[in-house]
Amino acid sequence: MAESFLYFTELLGLPVYDLKHRRIGRVRDAAIVPLIHPARIDRYLVGAGGPWLSVRYDQIAGISLAGIQLSNERLYPYHSDEYMLRLQRDLLDQQIIDVNGRKVVRVTDVSLEVRHDERDSLMMLEVDVGIRSIFRRLLQGVAPRRLIRKLQRPISPNSIRWEFCNIVEADPLRRLRLNISNEKLERLHPADLADIVEELGPAEREAIIGTMDSEVAAEALSEIDPRMQASILEALEPEVAAGIVEEMSPDQAADALSELKEETTAEILDEMEQEPLSDVKELLEYDEGTAGGMMNTEAIVMPEDTTLAEGMRRLRQHEDLLENTHVLFLADDAGRITAAVPLARLFLADGASRLRDLATDPLISTKADEKQDRVTELFDKYNLLALPVLEDDGSLAGVITADDVISVLRQR
Repeated sequence: MAESFLYFTELLGLPVYDLKHRRIGRVRDAAIVPLIHPARIDRYLVGAGGPWLSVRYDQIAGISLAGIQLSNERLYPYHSDEYMLRLQRDLLDQQIIDVNGRKVVRVTDVSLEVRHDERDSLMMLEVDVGIRSIFRRLLQGVAPRRLIRKLQRPISPNSIRWEFCNIVEADPLRRLRLNISNEKLERLHPADLADIVEELGPAEREAIIGTMDSEVAAEALSEIDPRMQASILEALEPEVAAGIVEEMSPDQAADALSELKEETTAEILDEMEQEPLSDVKELLEYDEGTAGGMMNTEAIVMPEDTTLAEGMRRLRQHEDLLENTHVLFLADDAGRITAAVPLARLFLADGASRLRDLATDPLISTKADEKQDRVTELFDKYNLLALPVLEDDGSLAGVITADDVISVLRQR
């Protein structure tokens, strides 16, 4: 009966026969070439004591538990190929990311689908991560393959479909050559991605963060423990780290850079664009335990006589800030902050209203040198969503949000 699937551990050691059914060796490894096909086994590496031979998928006539039958005998010695992902060498016992389950797992076997078309071929179906595959590996070579299959039936399988897997490749250059996409990872919530990154080893963390979109990497890095942030940024090339830091909010960027060695921080700052650089440098001058060290320089400020209709138009010009903005601030002609308006009030008023008529009263503010403990007291006492930090002349230095306060409290 034709097999419908094989486990990789069953494929290992299978005899390979030529056209006259003479055994030429046994399977020592198999590989996919992601640039050609993301799931098809493209090469079978066959050895019989000497140098390995490379068998292409289109040189095979049949595959079963009894062995592999060739349809073409023009075989060549195997040479290492950087574009290959070898299952034994690069996948088995390695950490991979289960994108659907949002976790890091270790591969103990691979389930392969046998396709019976013009010729037999193998497709990556699932990676196995549970007790069943460990049991199977322990008995491989000790008992017949069909008996092992029978004995494992009472054990529940634990596997992940191949399309939901993301390879963790510690060498970023090789990762790019393999063309293993971070697209699935980049669609995860930053908090889930941060959890995954924290489970990985140092080299794997750097490979994941260093090869994904800078904006996504910045969002994930912002969710990671500050000390781990520092170790990741220190390991990246300065220009790569700078690209990620530029995508972080200025306060988060300053917090991350403050954990680094001075020389590393200087190298990253040298690679940054001028606009985010000035904000980050300004925040780095403040003591971490003060309001200045907690604040973000990104805030929306409008003239105090602005109408609601005009205010809504201006808000649309600040689309990049709206996601993390709960309050906008009003300033007089001299630039002094005079009031704060919760965004929720804008949706309850008439378009002709003035923003100053929607402001909370009185304005609660603080100075950059105020201690963290006093800042948290203000948030608790007045149930604040945002607290403006004012310069001596009354202009806005920055704003502290409830999220900033929560982050401080979590670190205590």
